[in-house]
Amino acid sequence: MQNHHESKRLAVGLTVLSALGRLAPHAPNVTPLGGSCLFAGSRIPGWLAYLVPIVVMAATDPLVGGFHMASFGIYLAFLVNVWIGRRLVRKVTPARVGAAAFLCSLQFFLISNFAVWLAGDATPVPYYAANLQGLMACYAAAIPFWYRTLAGDLVFSGALFAMYELLRSRFAVESSATVS
Repeated sequence: MQNHHESKRLAVGLTVLSALGRLAPHAPNVTPLGGSCLFAGSRIPGWLAYLVPIVVMAATDPLVGGFHMASFGIYLAFLVNVWIGRRLVRKVTPARVGAAAFLCSLQFFLISNFAVWLAGDATPVPYYAANLQGLMACYAAAIPFWYRTLAGDLVFSGALFAMYELLRSRFAVESSATVS
């Protein structure tokens, strides 16, 4: 990849393809979306890093259950993943990607389950009591899903960053071979 434009196109393409992976059959919460957002934040410049994963989510939401009361919190948590990518993974190392993926999973757990607890109060039969005990019950019930989210974020983040570097170096070799 000889120029910034080609690297950006590759990063956008990988982000879109991986985010579309949420349409493939998967275990609950084991999707590439968290890793896609982290990757986008690290490798796509400017506002496009925030826009690409959110557009893919909005386009695929009707196919995977639709928009619901807690969706705002879920979208917010994925935007935080992009922000974490922008701040923590400027220089890519396995340790940085792993730490950032862990942080992404943790903040997603906290924000999305807070949104679920908050949205439950707006339903005719609330899921959890509208107090601290209800919030803690919501978090406790979600712990098994957090482990799955963490596993998905670690695996897919690692895979995305590795594929990007592999493809980038492969295209750089091919580009230099054709220039000679």
